[in-house]
This record gives sequence, structure tokens and C-alpha cells, in this order.
Amino acid sequence: MPRHARARALCAGVLALASLVLLGPAPPAGAADTRAPARADLSEARAHWIDTTTVVWPVATGPGSAHRLVHDGAGRIRVGDDGRIAGAADRGLRLSPTRLTDAQRAAHPHLAAHPAFAVHPRDVHRAETALRGQVVAVQEAEDGTVTAATGVQLPGVLDDRYAEAATDAELGPVFDRRGRPTLSVWAPTARGVALELGGRTVPMRRDDDSGVWSATGDRSWYGQPYRYRVTVWVPQAGEVVTNRVTDPYATALTTDSERSLVIDLDDPALAPAGWRDLDKPDPVPAARAAIQELHVRDFSVADPTARHPGRYLAFTDTASDGMRHLRALADAGTTHVHLLPTFDIATIPERPGDQAAPDCDLASFPADSAAQQECVGRVRGQDAYNWGYDPLHFTVPEGSYATDPDGPARTLEYRRMVRGLNGAGLGVVLDVVYNHTTAAGQHEHAILDRIVPGYYHRLLEDGSVATSTCCANTAPEHAMMGKLVVDSVVTWATQYKVDGFRFDLMGHHPRQNILDVRAALDALTPREDGVDGRNILLYGEGWDFGEVAGDARFTQATQANMAGTGIATFSDRARDAVRGGGPFDADPRVQGFASGLYTDPNDSPANGTEAEQRRRLLHHQDQIKVGLTGNLAGYTFTDTTGRTVRGAEVDYNGAPAGYAERPGDALAYVDAHDNETLFDALTYKLPTGTAPGDRARAQVLAQATALFSQGPVLGQAGTDLLRSKSLDRNSYDSGDWYNAIHWDCRAGNGFGRGLPPAWDNEHYWPWAGPALALPGPRAGCAEIDAAGAAYRDLLAIRAAEEAFALPTAEAVQRQVAFPLSGPDETPGVIVMTAGDLAVVFNATPGTVRQQAPEFAGRDYALHPVQAAGADPAVKAAAFDPADGAFEVPGRTVAVFTRG
Repeated sequence: MPRHARARALCAGVLALASLVLLGPAPPAGAADTRAPARADLSEARAHWIDTTTVVWPVATGPGSAHRLVHDGAGRIRVGDDGRIAGAADRGLRLSPTRLTDAQRAAHPHLAAHPAFAVHPRDVHRAETALRGQVVAVQEAEDGTVTAATGVQLPGVLDDRYAEAATDAELGPVFDRRGRPTLSVWAPTARGVALELGGRTVPMRRDDDSGVWSATGDRSWYGQPYRYRVTVWVPQAGEVVTNRVTDPYATALTTDSERSLVIDLDDPALAPAGWRDLDKPDPVPAARAAIQELHVRDFSVADPTARHPGRYLAFTDTASDGMRHLRALADAGTTHVHLLPTFDIATIPERPGDQAAPDCDLASFPADSAAQQECVGRVRGQDAYNWGYDPLHFTVPEGSYATDPDGPARTLEYRRMVRGLNGAGLGVVLDVVYNHTTAAGQHEHAILDRIVPGYYHRLLEDGSVATSTCCANTAPEHAMMGKLVVDSVVTWATQYKVDGFRFDLMGHHPRQNILDVRAALDALTPREDGVDGRNILLYGEGWDFGEVAGDARFTQATQANMAGTGIATFSDRARDAVRGGGPFDADPRVQGFASGLYTDPNDSPANGTEAEQRRRLLHHQDQIKVGLTGNLAGYTFTDTTGRTVRGAEVDYNGAPAGYAERPGDALAYVDAHDNETLFDALTYKLPTGTAPGDRARAQVLAQATALFSQGPVLGQAGTDLLRSKSLDRNSYDSGDWYNAIHWDCRAGNGFGRGLPPAWDNEHYWPWAGPALALPGPRAGCAEIDAAGAAYRDLLAIRAAEEAFALPTAEAVQRQVAFPLSGPDETPGVIVMTAGDLAVVFNATPGTVRQQAPEFAGRDYALHPVQAAGADPAVKAAAFDPADGAFEVPGRTVAVFTRG
């Protein structure tokens, strides 16, 4: 799946709200006239029924025009040959022009400038009947002929009418003390809902206050497969349809998600030994978290020492190379493993017999051959691999990672995985994807849309589904989608005892939705819920793009908006400065701080002249300094031009480099599953003649800029071992061949496995082919082992030193400084002090001497971890107290302590 680099008021009384609408203030002065020309197109939905008494419709009105909402439960409405509405159940709901209130404009800012209409108070009582069928907004001339007509978007009125009761409902399978299940589904627009269970049909009862349908059974229902049979008007189909749909709140599934299962997650049979009193790692403050991002299959599928390759249970194989490596990282200071999506994935066949595999001898082809990607590409739609950003059921573990995908065994094995990682000293973070679904409409994977059409997804002005996230965007701003997010997270937290959540494309969520998640987790207690929710990490991608950009529809959960919440956002500022360029550069050889910009230039014209390179490198150093402070907006320092600036005044592509309010608001990283691995990026960017050992040193230095930043840090698993994906910049569907981690250095690091797949990399082949053919970028055991050991030393320093986890912005301002920053700063070198520590980042190829008068007479010495550590080069780093000078070898980060 291609990836981006990516007030709701319930009515207290119908007539009271109607009077507010009718008497509301005028639109703001100067508001744009966004009315559309009149037309009749019932295949679109350009009118918005935002609450029970108000419709917004950008329609050009004329003298004598009349407006109404017409409806029909059988979906027979059309414009007849005579130009009049036909097929409506009755005259409908009369509309009259009105003005939106301040509260309504705030709740629907993207509609604030459009014409609004009030539902006649005497017609409001027919709203519920109208909502359970086709609804059309009609504009008619005095003679009754239609001058404009369109379908109607219903989420606002559905929330207004049902959310107050529905948000308190327990959905999915719920068991009473006697083990009797009740199955419930929210389907307020459905004409009818029945339960298909174990080969029979069971009627369901509708609660008119909430729109929830439910059926209660006895203990014989336990373990039975079921789905809902929903009869509902479907605008995309243009008719009333009976859909057979699995449960959005399912807790267990049959193979390939064909049926939901009536399963109680509290069943003792689903709990591994010791689960009730699971021994968890000691919690760490979010600002001290050091996270390894890992894909379940990547971890073990190529590990010959794993007894369960590619499975959840590989994390219980304590003697495998992979688990030994994770324990070594935990001992050094890694606190959490972040698992790429492990919920039910739409695109992976779950039965091993249904999974295809490449039928070529992939290892036999040359390093720069196109044959590998061609062979992988032939089966990529049917193989066992996908990153998993295509959710089907949000709250059931993916079946392809279980030894038996049919039934609740996946729950037991998932819990064993969590226990195994916790036993290694690691918390477990889940990568959750609530911002989109795999499909919408009548697609078999469109579970939500086939139950409540047009509600769970964010719709554009014509009623089509927004797809800016690359798939069908959900709408967590709608009450019941927001509830689904919160309920799902709480289930994972309580039933699977996970330790954190990473939100994919979090900026497409309302800020309030993520704060609701935080509040729900904070309310969990060990006594009542078996977990302390206050210790659960939350972070996500706060990118700002698409139809919601700039808070167009709500206050988003973006980088700047999440500042001060304790919920971290990925910071791309220092990442780009360290690596060079950006994720979508036309030329991948654009250099940065760690990749030789100015100090070791390559031959790409994209880097500019020598003077331009120097200027850009020094600006990158300012961006990195801001990153080292935790991206604090208010941190004050001297930049490389000599000005005194705040972090927010340092430019990042037109945005402020500093946006955080306190440490922990920004998550530092230089490498993740998106885009090229760090090793592959450096392969493009470092000069082609750079020796393997120097490439490894550049990689360790790049990682150090993140490790020594204030706040949490994340790295992609295997990056410490120079992991390569053979230059694949988007390996979401590239199979095991390009993605598998090789824990044994004798298997290589993944580089040279062929040209990266054409479907996302062909533009880069002119550079990829020559790079893959060169011997220089290849890493052997000497480089891989040295890089891994040096990384662990730096990780241990981070874990041991409080100066890298300061609690407040004031403490950072007081204790962190860049004493050599200014117009005389050395290009390619950053000197930072943090408490009693001094850190020198030397990204240049040669040894540098960095002198500051205030250091003279101090007793700095190389940090004991490095002095006794694995990197022989850093041991040559020294401090001369006579003149206050640090001397540090090339491509080295050295940490000094004061005695």
C-alpha cells in the first residue's frame, strides 16, 4: 500500500434546537459564496443533514424556490419524466432558509459558508423514519418541477439523533455472569437486522433510542460462527440491499475472516500460564522510551534458529538468534518493541496452503538483476506478506501469524507473544490503523459501510469517500467511529496487556479522539482492569495533509496540535537533516549531515554548489540541534548565523522546526519502515567510493542524533545491524525476499538482493542498478558486528544518563547547550552539553578539534561505556583541559563525562 513520507452537540430538545437554528446569527462577513449551480443528480450527495433540525446544501436558490427532504424506505425516489419527484413516501420534511449558529459552524467548519436550511418543527418527528431509507434533498420551482436534487450525507444527524445513547452501548459479543452472550450491532439506518448463527437465523431487537440491534442467547452459542444480515438502503448501489456482514466488534474469527465467532476473551482456556499475573517490565516515562519497530514476519521468517518462523510464537523461541538479539538490546536500554499491524489484515491468505511463494531461485540472480523483483511481483497478491496497513477487523489478531487461523487459537498465541516479549524485558507497542479501511461501499471487505452506509467514512463534497490516506478514509470525528477507536484500543490494552499504541496517520484523527483514547487508558487500573493504563505509551504520525489539512474539518491530531498532551508525534525535522533530502526527492542522492553534505560530497548536481552545500549543511545543524532538545518550540539558542532564535523560528520547509511544548511531545527517529532503510539511504548519498567501514560509522552516527535527543526514540529493527532492503523504498508488499531480517551476519544484511520492485522504485533504478553492482556498499560481518556493538554502547549511555531524559522544557533550556554554535561553527560537527556530559557529533571524514574557552580547566573524560566499549576508534577521542579542546575521529560520536 503506498504510504505518505502521510463539537459535536447532542440535541436536548428538538423544538428548542429548532428555535436556535431559526434565530442563529448571520454568516461571517466576507464569507465566500460557495453555492453550486442547480442540478438534479441523485447519484451524488451534496446536501448535509448536520443535525435533526438543520440541513446544509450549497445550492443556488432562486425566487419562489421551495426546499424539502423527501424519503422512501424502498429507495424508489427519482425525477420523473414530468420533471417532478416520484417515488417518495410522502411530502417529506419541509425546509426553510436559516443561518448556522456559532456552535454549528464550529462543529462543521468546512460547511460554515454554505447555505443552511431549517427542518420545519412539525416535520422533525418524521426524521427517524426518513433515516431508514433513501433521503433526497429537493429544490422545486413554484410549479413543483425539480430545479435541483441530490442525495444527503447523514452522519451529523445520525450522531445528533442516536449518539448519546449509542456511545454508552456495549457492542459485539458481551457475556453475563452465567456465560450467556448478547450480540449487538449499531445499525440505525437498517430496515432490518437478523443474526445468522450456526446455520440458523435469529431475530434481533432494535433499541430505538440508540439504533442498536441485539440478540441474547444461551451458553450453546459459545464458539459458534455468526454474522449479521442487514437490510439497508445503500446509496452507492442505488437500492435496498441485504448484506451479510461480520461483526465490526468481533473478538474472534474463522479462517480468512469469513465469520465472526462467539468467544469470551475472559475464557481461561485462552490464557497462557501466568497470564493473570503477568510479570511486566518496569514502566518507563514516555520520554525515556527507546523503541524498536518490528514486523512479525520479518523478525523470524529467515531465522534458521527459530522454531516458529513467521509466527507469533517465534517470540517464545528464547534460544533463537532473533530473541537473543532482542534481549541484548533490552539489556542495553531498549524498552519496547513496536509491532507493525497485527490486527486482522485484509490481504493475506491465512491458510498456508493458499499462500503463494516465488518459484524462482532468487539467490542465483546477480545483485543488480531485475529478475528477483519480477519473480516476487508475480505472487505478491497471494503471498504471506504485507505490512498490514489494510485493516479488516480492528480488534482481532491476524490469523496468518497463528499456527491455526481458524478460531481463537490466535488469541492464545498472541498473548504468548506478549508474555515472551515482556519476559525479555520489552514492552509491546501495537501499530494501529483506524484512519482508513481497506475498502468502502459494497466491497466484501467494507464491513462498516455495509452496515451503516455513508457513516463511518469521511465523505467529500459530492458524497464520494475521501481517499487521501491511500484507502477509504474513516471519520473518527463521527461519534460511533470515534467510539470504535476508543473501544478497540481499550480491548487491546485490557485483553492483550499491551504497553503502547502507535497511531498510523494520526493527523487524520481529531485531536479530541486521541485525547479520548488517552483518558480511557488512564482510567484503567490493575485492580479493576488488570492493567495500569497510565503507563501505556501513545504516539503517532502527526502529518497534516488531505481533506482535513489545516484543521479544515476539526482540530487535528497533528504535530503542533498535540504539543503539551504527552502524546508524541514523529519528528521529520531532524530525520531529514541527518539523512539528507526528503522521502520524495527526484534524485535520492541529496545529502545531509550524516551522509557527507559539503564535507564529503558526492557527484549529484542536486546538492548544488559548494557554497550552497555549506549553507544548507549549517542550517541542517540548526535543525538537528532543535531535534536534540526534543523539538522544543521555545528553546533559545544561537544559530549558525549568529542570531539568537527559538526552536520555532528555525525553518523546516516553511514550517517551524520546533513545535513541541515539552520533552516527550516529539519522537526522534532517523529510520522506520517507510522509505529506504538508513543503510540504503546512505548507499545512495555517500560517495560511491566510501569504504564499508566508513558507511557503518556514518550509520551509527546518524542513529546517535536520535538516541541523544530529549524524548522517546524509535529505530527500525535491524538498523543497528546495517539492515538493507536492497534499496526498496516501499517494501509493504515486496515479500520476505526484500524484508526479512538476517540476525546472523554471515547471511549478509539484505543488500544486493536485486533491483528493488519496479512498482514503487523504477524511477530510482538508474541509481539503484549501479549502486547494487558496486562492491563498496556491501557489509560483511566485521562491519555488521562493529555497528551493532557500537550502537548498543550508545544505547547504554542513553539509558544510564538522566541528562538525555529531562522532565521539563525549563530543564532542557537550563541543562542543554550548544557552546560552539554560531557563525564560526564547523560544518559537519555539532557539540552539545547536557548536564555534566559533552557530546561531539563529528560527521566529517577526518578528525576534528573543537575548542571552547569555557571548557578550559575542566576534567572531561570519555564516557566509561565508550572507554571500555566495542568501538576502537572512539577510544582515540580525547579532551585537553589546557585549552578546552575535544579531539574526535571522523564519523564518530563521542560522549564525555565530567569528573
